[in-house]
Amino acid sequence: MRIAIIGGTNFNEIPELMFSSSLVDTRFGQVQVFLGEGKAEELVFLPRHGPGHHVPPHRINYRANMLALKKLGVKRALATFAVGSLSDDYPPGSVTVLDQFLDFTSGREATFFDGGESGLVHTEVSDPFCQALRARIIQLAASHEIPALPGGTYVGVNGPRFETAAEVRMYAQLGGHVVGMTGVPEISLARELGIHYAAVALSINWGAGLKGAVKIDNESLNRLRPSLTSLFLEVLGAQELEPCMCERSALTLHPPSEETGV
Repeated sequence: MRIAIIGGTNFNEIPELMFSSSLVDTRFGQVQVFLGEGKAEELVFLPRHGPGHHVPPHRINYRANMLALKKLGVKRALATFAVGSLSDDYPPGSVTVLDQFLDFTSGREATFFDGGESGLVHTEVSDPFCQALRARIIQLAASHEIPALPGGTYVGVNGPRFETAAEVRMYAQLGGHVVGMTGVPEISLARELGIHYAAVALSINWGAGLKGAVKIDNESLNRLRPSLTSLFLEVLGAQELEPCMCERSALTLHPPSEETGV
């Protein structure tokens, strides 16, 4: 079974494992991925911002990225997001196993189903992250020395600018715990494809206006990366998962044509 790790900021490589580079063609464009070798032969590593982190959040080809995983046969995927903290309960250096999101993005291609030949599908995202994978992460995090917070709401924004202090206050008042630039629409696209998808948020700064000027702390994330990698591999490699809605969330009104089907 093919599995995937989607790496965000400061998670552009997994030096502990061997990979070969591969290009995957999709109807939305070409995607460079890294295919595991040896003991990691079932693993696909996708650096969200491209190798070397050269693609800004608003320019990421999210549909191509997720469709490339689908074409490779990926059934389960875990992702990392570098985020800003909106609450004292989710400080910089913390790891959050996300369970909800608020979408404040605009102008992004957010679905595979644009009508016509692309079909019309409404997708259930009441629980946008795979509940089975989330449960496994929470269960196993401590054994990998990761003090993971068991839930939190991700606020998705366009970037690449940081937020204003007023925006940060608003997001917190609406129930947001962390804010980032890349989670949306990746989360919902994975659900449209029936991929079991969950994510952790790695806080690297306080939101604007909360604790003075925005200061980025990458050290905690760098220290956590090897432990997160081993945790992800154990979670993704589970033989069985509890039942979830990931593959049963699509209400299809008009199916896509064979040529454009996902």
